Amino acid sequence: MKKLKRSLVLLSSLVLMVVVLSGCTPTTKVDASSTGFWDHYIVWNFIRAIQGLSHIFGNSYGWGIVIFTIIVRIIILPLMIYQMKSMRQTMELQPKLKALQGKYPGKDMESRQMLAKEQQKLYSEAGINPFASMLPLIVQMPILFALYQAIFRSDVLKSGTFFWMQLGDKDPYYILPILAAIFTWLTSKLNSMAQPEQNTITTVMTWSMPIMIFVFALNVPAALSLYWVITNLFSAGQTLLINNPFKIRKEREEKERKEKARQRKLAKAKRKAYKSKRK
Repeated sequence: MKKLKRSLVLLSSLVLMVVVLSGCTPTTKVDASSTGFWDHYIVWNFIRAIQGLSHIFGNSYGWGIVIFTIIVRIIILPLMIYQMKSMRQTMELQPKLKALQGKYPGKDMESRQMLAKEQQKLYSEAGINPFASMLPLIVQMPILFALYQAIFRSDVLKSGTFFWMQLGDKDPYYILPILAAIFTWLTSKLNSMAQPEQNTITTVMTWSMPIMIFVFALNVPAALSLYWVITNLFSAGQTLLINNPFKIRKEREEKERKEKARQRKLAKAKRKAYKSKRK
């Protein structure tokens, strides 16, 4: 339960941080003459990158954001692969972690310290960072903030349109927030399907994250919602390619089948040996 609360608090804090920072966005315009590290090197280069990509697609800033998002996802792909590998290793450790919790069920300080020490030892031996799953989300926060500022502090991008949307305004038909929530749920569901067993934490996280993303997308410009839709669509495809839950389930079932067959052979050998002794 504590792990669930920590995860929910962290996710809520990250989303709240973006919303709060977005509300504090400076009103000064950003262009080539802007000074300061953030404005000149981060926000201005975001604007230039989106504009440059947009020119390739008939000056469509929406498509510029789509391609920009895909490029960002490719850049952070090694981090995502590391996250997925770490998640899979953590999932495979669940039986051992559960056994440790049974070994140290006490609520006293000494039992908790021993449990934490044994868990950390188990993670270290497996080469796992238990916080690796949060890294991609943390890395994306500055990107979201910079993209938000790039839209609102550039007259060109702010006035851009994409299909039915004004990129600098909220989606009037809530289509992007809905899509962002759906693709977030799909990614979470695919990840949960790969776990050896379902639990309360898995179920709550599968449903709470899409809800938070939906609320987030309702309160930001369409450009940012578009970024989130493409990001989570990319994540779903990435999960199917790198951490395919159907393949993982099949491998796990095959491993369990072989283990049961080994146990049956061992039991049969023991019975045979026992009968031989009786003779």
